[in-house]
Amino acid sequence: MNDPRRAARRGRDRKAEIVMPAPGLKRFPAADTPGVAVIGGGIAGLAAATLLAERGARVTLYEQAESLGGRLAGWSTRLADGGEATMSRGFHAFFRQYYNLRGLLRRTDPALDRLRQVPDYPLRHSGGLTDSFARVPRTPPLSALGFVALSPTFGWRDLAAMDARAALPLLDVRVPEVYERFDSVSATQFLESVRFPEAAHHLAFEVFSRSFFADPRELSAAELLLMFHIYFLGSSEGLLFDVPTAPFPQALWDPLGAYLQRLGAHIRTGTPVRAVHPGDGGGGGVEVRTDTAVDRHDAAVLALDASALRGLVAASPALGTSAWRDDIDGLRTAPPFLVSRLWLDRPVRADRAAFLGTSGYDGLDNVSVLDRYEDEAARWASRSGGSVVELHAYAVPEDARREAVQSRLVDRLHEVYPETRGARIVDARHEWRSDCPLFPVGSYTRRPTVTTAHPQIVLAGDAIRCDLPVALMERAATTGFLAANALLAGWGVRGQVLWTVPRAGRSPVLRALGTVGSR
Repeated sequence: MNDPRRAARRGRDRKAEIVMPAPGLKRFPAADTPGVAVIGGGIAGLAAATLLAERGARVTLYEQAESLGGRLAGWSTRLADGGEATMSRGFHAFFRQYYNLRGLLRRTDPALDRLRQVPDYPLRHSGGLTDSFARVPRTPPLSALGFVALSPTFGWRDLAAMDARAALPLLDVRVPEVYERFDSVSATQFLESVRFPEAAHHLAFEVFSRSFFADPRELSAAELLLMFHIYFLGSSEGLLFDVPTAPFPQALWDPLGAYLQRLGAHIRTGTPVRAVHPGDGGGGGVEVRTDTAVDRHDAAVLALDASALRGLVAASPALGTSAWRDDIDGLRTAPPFLVSRLWLDRPVRADRAAFLGTSGYDGLDNVSVLDRYEDEAARWASRSGGSVVELHAYAVPEDARREAVQSRLVDRLHEVYPETRGARIVDARHEWRSDCPLFPVGSYTRRPTVTTAHPQIVLAGDAIRCDLPVALMERAATTGFLAANALLAGWGVRGQVLWTVPRAGRSPVLRALGTVGSR
């Protein structure tokens, strides 16, 4: 009844795989508790800090921003009508396959009541066709067959026209072998070799590559195949997802921050770390330098985005080998992306989806209607009679005029949802960012891993190499737990039980066919 392996999963997929930590004590003895610096308060840092604090370590969490959450942080803004709203960097989907992220959130929300299911995830092409996942079966291979049977953009004739041999590797994605086979190929090259029909190419696959904020011509095909495995043919959790019922701080990070403080962790927001220096001989602890102090810890977790990690390593000359430092310096970030949030004076049509993926709309990648699922936006919509709409544009060209892109997204919204043409924009916020990791062709072997040359210093984040089938937010959470596990194992303390979707194709028959495709 108390089997931790059973409790950790909390999903429906019976073939989800377990990753057990090294054996050890349940927690540190009270008289022997190490101090650990966790640098970065995003998902990866929060996962590492949570596990270390639960095991009894003395955790200090450094975050340069004024609030927790990293790229999912939120902040208060005053609207033109005098109301207060919580702004963020945009919509995120919490898929059922995100076992480890959801396990982190269960620390303060055991039943995940602060997440709400989105009933469908339609994908619409400018040509007028729309795909839906609401009625697609969850369990492979019925999921793929059901998608073909129900899709107006991908029919049986299209399936017959594909290069079956080129497509076979989709049936047996293995990690890390998929990188050995396909990291040297771009996502676009792979799709062209398979001969996917154009509409299905955009709707079923470019959407995945856009999840990395990347142009598919630059993205490693291995990452695309991994995404297909995680969400489609490798997992029976399906392609539907949950979203927070409140803005990110209120639903997720404020409760988790309070939980950490109850465990004794010291949270230092608004505190950028300028440099990190390992102790002499690799066993003398870690020195953390901020603007106001030099702090000593026994170990450190560097849970930063690619750009911040590059900067910290460059300012910390004693860290790592020269080859490792070169690899860190080689980490790339994806092109800029835009999140435009509009407060409109009238509602969008009642049958509009909470989230709509789009393709072929001149840079508009998706539209979400926040008042369909977020309580704060719903209250504003009810009070004003309007609606709160969010528009995303990914992989925007570096030389694009930002004002023109913002205006173009609004024009495309009017095309997608014509009822918004007559709406007055009560207020708007346009958030431009360029800090998501890019996984270009041929980059896998150079990505840094969780462990480093210093046993007391580990890395975490969605830019960090992880030889498990995880991506995006789940990669951040998983590497955070793996980083904490690595430190705990060195101290003889048991870490976190982790779960992933299967690390290979689900069916022996499909795996055999996939092997044929590799010959």
